[in-house]
Amino acid sequence: MCWGNRPPVSVADGLRPAPASYLTIPSKVNPVSRRLRRLFLLLLPVVLLGLAGCGSGSSSTATDGSGTADGSLDAVTISGTVGSKPEVTWKGKLTADTVKSSTLTKGTGDTVAAGDQVSAQIWIGNGATSKEAYSTYDQGGAQLLTLNDQLSPVFADAIKGATVGSRIAVTAPADKLVGEQGNAQLGIGNKDPLLVIIDLISKPAPPLTGPKGQTKTPPAWAPQVQASGDKVTGLDFAGTPKPDGKLRSSVLIQGTGPTVKKGQTITVNYFGEVYQGAKPFDESYDRGPASFGIGTGAVISGWDKTLVGQKIGSRVVLEIPPAEGYGKTGSPDAGIKGTDTLYFVVDILGAA
Repeated sequence: MCWGNRPPVSVADGLRPAPASYLTIPSKVNPVSRRLRRLFLLLLPVVLLGLAGCGSGSSSTATDGSGTADGSLDAVTISGTVGSKPEVTWKGKLTADTVKSSTLTKGTGDTVAAGDQVSAQIWIGNGATSKEAYSTYDQGGAQLLTLNDQLSPVFADAIKGATVGSRIAVTAPADKLVGEQGNAQLGIGNKDPLLVIIDLISKPAPPLTGPKGQTKTPPAWAPQVQASGDKVTGLDFAGTPKPDGKLRSSVLIQGTGPTVKKGQTITVNYFGEVYQGAKPFDESYDRGPASFGIGTGAVISGWDKTLVGQKIGSRVVLEIPPAEGYGKTGSPDAGIKGTDTLYFVVDILGAA
């Protein structure tokens, strides 16, 4: 996918291995999305609307959801309101031999069930160093989490059955969250005890299953799109003009939904291939839709400049020169050279 200076990362996809070439970890720099292995799949700035009606107040004693303190958070005090960055005071050494989840604030919004998407703010602290390791509050905004088998079990188990407006705390050994190797970029060793705080902000309407709208005439500059039903399967570059360094976009199917706005989190299917490529360097149709912030620098500039202003339900074809893609260095892990022009077909399925 069109990730910043390298393939994507996201807190939302969970911390279980993603496809090898597109596994990235959240960092202090600006990748397309900052996820913890698959947990950090796409960060997005989010406007916290309707919070007052969903959850409230300062967090209090951590409980296991039944009102009984589980003891896993005795080493910390967590305060602040849902939707604002938590204030964490380290009182002692955090231990985490197993994964434990505690509800700090119970929201009054909708319940999160299997298949649902929920917008969430995430904070991660390292109990070995008593320091913050990662925060969506500082790194671009809320994540759109999908409760399915692609989400890390650490996150899936914590949010399943929870209600929007809740603040949930999870303690876990690092290897359960970031893998056996730890995460040097975040200062996390593989044996470190971690504290994860999840604020469930909102539950958007389900995304479309495919593009929906009126078919348009393809532009002369674009390759022919090969598809099976709603699934894009290839690009045919026969007769496609040689790229000239310009950024281009054109609507192939004009959606009828709301217009995508800067700062929203969009859900898309996409297919990406370099000019005259023999196969895609990345595509989501076989994995399932991806979600990420748009118009905020979370993705390559070619996406930010062309997808803001499009309508939900649209299928868009993009021609992205190196300057608006991965730059002079390209993305070697994805087989993209610094001189490659990128072509994408993007189905815009939802926005939150």
